[in-house]
Amino acid sequence: MILLDRVTKKYGKNMEPALDRISLHIEPKEFVVVVGQSGAGKSTLLKLLTREERATSGKIIVGGIDYDKLPDRNIPLLRRKIGTVFQDFKLLPNRTVFENVAFALEIVGVSTKEIKNTVPKVLEIVNLKDKADRMPRELSGGERQRVAIARAIVRQPKILIADEPTGNLDPKHAWDVIAVLEKINRYGTTVLLTTHNQDIVNKLKRRVITIEGGKVGSDRANAQYANRPAGRTV
Repeated sequence: MILLDRVTKKYGKNMEPALDRISLHIEPKEFVVVVGQSGAGKSTLLKLLTREERATSGKIIVGGIDYDKLPDRNIPLLRRKIGTVFQDFKLLPNRTVFENVAFALEIVGVSTKEIKNTVPKVLEIVNLKDKADRMPRELSGGERQRVAIARAIVRQPKILIADEPTGNLDPKHAWDVIAVLEKINRYGTTVLLTTHNQDIVNKLKRRVITIEGGKVGSDRANAQYANRPAGRTV
């Protein structure tokens, strides 16, 4: 599903690489947690996967698509296969919950009939079917994040990238979001989660990839994670 083979990313000729010959293989339907200190290269990794940035060298293949052979005109099609959720919710403040999720379908030309059929099902997955007519300002932070997740999965992407989705949430709402991500994963979507929350990582007991200085510091199943000085692995 996701393959990186000796991928390097430099932002300038004389700069240290943000990623340095990194190799990863993530299977379909996996739930993988990516951790690492700020500046370790996590954000660069995600930008390469969504083709916001191009690798300087190495090979990236996602869902059978070889990024070396991907024309720019097909990047929007690629991104329909990859849902993304961020720490800030990026909701449209003047649209209801239903309308925020529907917007992701409207912009790709889905019919009104199909939108009316699909959106309630997705809101049910994120436990917000009863909040369809609410405005974002009427929701808690955790509920707004779940709306953002609904919008990210409404086009049924094969991969969901969740970049620090609990960073602004209290523990209760953070776990509500994690529970939704686990449910989505059970439905068959590959989930890639970045987080600094040690408690979430340790209780999830999922595969943990640690990025350190642009390299894979460790890659372990059911790993425990704690902040530690750079240069040491889990």
